[in-house]
Amino acid sequence: MQEVIRELRLPQTIRDRASILFDLAQSDQLSGFRCHLSKLPDIADYVIEVIRAEYPDLNVPFHSRWRHFEVGDNSRLEQLQRSLSAYSDLEQAKSKLDLAIISVLLDAGAGAQWHYQEPNTNNTYSRSEGLALASFHSFSEGLFSSSPDRPYQVDSLALQNLTETTLETAFQTTPENPLVGISGRVQLLQKLGQVLSNYPQVFPNSPPRPSDLIHSWLGQTQNNQLSVVTIFQTILESLGEIWPGRLILDGVNLGDVWQHSALPNTGIGSQFIPFHKLSQWLTYSLLEPLQELGLTITDLNQLTGLPEYRNGGLFLDLGVLEIKDSAWLTISHKVDSELIIEWRSLTVILLDQLAEIIREKLGLTADDFPLVKLLQGGSWTAGRKIAAQLRPDGVPPLRIDSDGTVF
Repeated sequence: MQEVIRELRLPQTIRDRASILFDLAQSDQLSGFRCHLSKLPDIADYVIEVIRAEYPDLNVPFHSRWRHFEVGDNSRLEQLQRSLSAYSDLEQAKSKLDLAIISVLLDAGAGAQWHYQEPNTNNTYSRSEGLALASFHSFSEGLFSSSPDRPYQVDSLALQNLTETTLETAFQTTPENPLVGISGRVQLLQKLGQVLSNYPQVFPNSPPRPSDLIHSWLGQTQNNQLSVVTIFQTILESLGEIWPGRLILDGVNLGDVWQHSALPNTGIGSQFIPFHKLSQWLTYSLLEPLQELGLTITDLNQLTGLPEYRNGGLFLDLGVLEIKDSAWLTISHKVDSELIIEWRSLTVILLDQLAEIIREKLGLTADDFPLVKLLQGGSWTAGRKIAAQLRPDGVPPLRIDSDGTVF
């Protein structure tokens, strides 16, 4: 069982299982989608157009939570840096890791109606940017800290005492301004607080903090180099228990892992397909604070593209993916439905193929332009752009019944 669990936590298993469904799509054997690879070069051209508009010099930053904190050309990160200036380099990094972790965990789809009015600018933001700023200001005001004299941290006591009402107030949630999955978000953070308290050997601070994970990573560096896979594996192993309502194997919560009947049934777990979307998004979002400590992050292309509705929507909206029954576009789907599992699987492989085409067209190598830059430049931005052109409020082409903890 432990070997099955270990395998389901490998980035290569995500690709291997997704490839099985991708190959079935090529022979039209999937129940939900057909795949038209001949259209992929046209999507590459569209994404390149978006990349050049956003980053004319092709100097694309990582796809991470830090980009959302920069929305509106406001100096929020400069303000944060000034607030942390009295801290040691390590404590500055830990504060930034705490912020990134809590913000990513609050980043599941907000819904089309919700928005956030930033207090100091009165500018209004929605979706990922709105969630980012709501979490940023909540963090800066000490909402996630139990120590009044140290607001710039996240700790177990504050998380376990967090209430739905408190988060609703911080995120300006009302019946007229509803945030999808508010209850699920609060339960996720409360569970995080419990996990921090339950494993003092991993989270030794008093009170324990998510950023205590940095000590494990610093202990695994070689010549100041740290593999992104090491960061990812630590997150899965240390934080896996926070995810609600997931598959359980040998008492272990598998997280963002689902079951599809088209996968060969060769033994326990063989029909499970992992995605670990939020864990990968979290990994990507932790890289910059670690780099600021002088670490070089390696193996960036080992992780996958993010199988979520912007990247997946890009391929569906521009015709590489064709849904077999148009009626499915008019109803909501559970995240464990085989249709959504197929959509996410195809997205993983198509992002790999899209990256290869774009690198060739731009004359860049995989090291020059890793997946984490394609997503930012890139496929996520292009997916949002085409959605805004095709549908009111820029909603994704497939409607997902989200609990606030997957997308």
